[in-house]
Amino acid sequence: MASEYVHLEIDKEVETFAGFYAPRKEVRLKHNGRELLYIIGQAVVESSCCGTGSFGYAIVPGYLLAWKNKRSEKGLPISEVESLSDEGAKREIAKLIEESEGITNIDFW
Repeated sequence: MASEYVHLEIDKEVETFAGFYAPRKEVRLKHNGRELLYIIGQAVVESSCCGTGSFGYAIVPGYLLAWKNKRSEKGLPISEVESLSDEGAKREIAKLIEESEGITNIDFW
């Protein structure tokens, strides 16, 4: 199933109710004859009832179908992606991300 991924500005903090998150880099990875997109970021909790902290994360929108072929209303680039449905592929990709990025908090679309 195809969907759109709106690329956020790298290293630009996005405020949330308890802190912020920021994408740090986008990675295009060759996988099974296709190109996969994943984003590495950092989230920071600055004010919550339970304290403060930060953690790294990875978001995997999916396989690229079209790279930055559109623009959002705010002028941000949009890519078309295909979400991963194969659980074996997800496990394999999660392992690759964990090993190369040191990130264990990985979300697939």
